[in-house]
Amino acid sequence: MKNAEIRALSLEDLKNQIKAEQTNGQSMRFAHAISPLENPIRLKHARKNVARLLTELKRRENEQATNTAN
Repeated sequence: MKNAEIRALSLEDLKNQIKAEQTNGQSMRFAHAISPLENPIRLKHARKNVARLLTELKRRENEQATNTAN
C-alpha cells in the first residue's frame, strides 16, 4: 500500500486497515514458524505497511490536537 493510498483513507478505514494488516502479519508469522513461507519478504512488507498506517494515524491525531489547541 502506497502512502498516497493511505492518505486517501478515512479515519475509520485507516483503523480497520491497521487491524487487518496486523492480523494478516500475525497469521503469516505463525505460518512461517510452522513451515517456511514461499516468499518470506512478505513478512517485512507487512510490518512496513503496519508502520506506515500507524504513522499516518499518529500524524492525523497530532494534527487534530494542534487544531483544537489553537
